[in-house]
Amino acid sequence: MSKKTGWGIGGRAGRRIRRNAFPLFAALMLAVSILRYVPGMISVSSNINGKELPIYSVETDKKQVALTFDAAWGNEDTQTLLSILKKYDLRVTFFMTGGWVTKYPEDVKKILEAGHDLGNHSEHHKNMSQLSEEEQKEEIMRVHDRVKELTGYEMFLFRPPYGDYDNSVILTAQECGYYAIQWSVDSLDWKDYGAESIVDRIVNSEELQNGAIILMHNGAKYTKDALERVIIGLQENGYEIVPVSELIYHEPFHMDVTGRQIADR
Repeated sequence: MSKKTGWGIGGRAGRRIRRNAFPLFAALMLAVSILRYVPGMISVSSNINGKELPIYSVETDKKQVALTFDAAWGNEDTQTLLSILKKYDLRVTFFMTGGWVTKYPEDVKKILEAGHDLGNHSEHHKNMSQLSEEEQKEEIMRVHDRVKELTGYEMFLFRPPYGDYDNSVILTAQECGYYAIQWSVDSLDWKDYGAESIVDRIVNSEELQNGAIILMHNGAKYTKDALERVIIGLQENGYEIVPVSELIYHEPFHMDVTGRQIADR
């Protein structure tokens, strides 16, 4: 069940080539020959003024938003969340750490069986920008391989823990076959301000617009109490709720300075 794609020249190797002084045609041919040996590599234009960006939101005419849940610690409310999502016939995205996958393998299977995205949230939930490139790859691929062995599913969406990234993190994720995903609407549910606060921060957010990516957590205290009202509020505002895999562009795209993904037409 792989949805990974690749095209053009991108990733760390491609960017090094573009900075080379060789003629453009020779650089292109060299890049193509290199990329043939990088299985699953995602090649996109995510560089803005020298900075690599994850996808914070998506430019789209469709009135769609993506709900996402980070799963790194608790699991008491996962089944409740899945039941609410089933009630409204919704698919969302769960970003899971390796530790969470190891502790709750049956829930990983249930999430996938319900039609939701399985996303990668790293093996140990470390600050990725503080790791070497090899350590970054290990953080991504260890949980990737575990989920693939458990479910047969090859994950392709990566959310850096704490939202922490630098150029190396984004490029490493691309080399591992991943789209790096951030968020544009933050529920702050982990601060335990209460269900009303979660609903208000999402439904009345100034950043709530077509293509928004909403951050929640499966283990936060009040998330289960807020979820149904969040869904109703979004739908009353005319939004269709979709998983990240359906919201983002898998074809060539570029980013603007805010991390908004824009399709190359």
